[in-house]
Amino acid sequence: MAFLDTVLEPPAYGWADRNGKLIKPTAEQIVNEFFTRLNVFRNRKNWLPFFSWIRVIILIPIFFLFLFKFFSIGMLIVFFIYSMIAMGTHGTIWHHRYCTHGAYTFKNNFWRTLTQNLTISMIPEEIYVVSHHVHHSKSDEPGDPYNASGGFLYCFLADVNHQPIAKNLSREDYDRAVNLMRHTGVITNSYQAYQKWGSLTNPAIAILACIINWTFWYALFFLLGGHALACTVFAAAAFWAVGVRTFNYEGHGKGEDKRKHGTDFNRKDMSINQLWPGIVAGEWHNNHHLYPKSARSGFLNYQVDIAWYYIWALNKIGLVTSFHDAKQEFHTRFAIPHKENNKLSLKPTRK
Repeated sequence: MAFLDTVLEPPAYGWADRNGKLIKPTAEQIVNEFFTRLNVFRNRKNWLPFFSWIRVIILIPIFFLFLFKFFSIGMLIVFFIYSMIAMGTHGTIWHHRYCTHGAYTFKNNFWRTLTQNLTISMIPEEIYVVSHHVHHSKSDEPGDPYNASGGFLYCFLADVNHQPIAKNLSREDYDRAVNLMRHTGVITNSYQAYQKWGSLTNPAIAILACIINWTFWYALFFLLGGHALACTVFAAAAFWAVGVRTFNYEGHGKGEDKRKHGTDFNRKDMSINQLWPGIVAGEWHNNHHLYPKSARSGFLNYQVDIAWYYIWALNKIGLVTSFHDAKQEFHTRFAIPHKENNKLSLKPTRK
């Protein structure tokens, strides 16, 4: 079987039935799988999804402090900007366009590390990157780790149930998985350490990096605005970390074909361009599926792309040395022909 067919750990309920159709598990099956795979006492190889969710759980008290002690209109505005725009745009810049698709390159490791830590760290790169390659290979098909046809819970809990890498990769396949992450700067395990921990990521280094990131950002925001500001932005980061887990369900039409003629030009899967994720995070999802390696996905005039503006600005000052921009190709192949066809259809026919 192809590498991307086997790189992820299949859930207990499986990807497809004997006829190749998507298995749609019950809510009970999904929840049972979720808690089984979070159980680090049963299997230490569950540490990475546990580490991902424990960050959210740790911040729940901070969220309630924001709501019941520090809440104000000003802090609500900060909460909105940080969760919707700062965290969302950074996820697009770092996890999506750079770590997964390598749509641009940095001048050196310093600027890569700076970009990696522009916001509060909430999602391990490994869980996002490897599974996202599979998602593009199998969009809306069995094996897609967040197949919207599986339902909301299928997507929402996918980072635990469907996205971790398989625990029995051969050395050759493990090296292939490492190569998907090499450019990100994430320090990976040896094959022997992978057999012990079940992950590409080294747990001690990942935990230390998160502690440093959180300490820096809490201290900075505390100096700027005391515990009120620090708690607000950390609550916002937790809110984003929960909300982003709903995106692919929405971004693939909730399992239905919601693509619009003249807006969603990619017809190979059910991805759609949504106004809100596009404006606040540069995530024009149908455009992205059309050109996944493009550093820009806002191709039409109204499609604001804050993530692209960051990449473009770094390129202008020499900190990003190269990027791929598919906007011109998009217009040549799709937007212009669509416009011309519309003009022809509007012309009156002669009798």
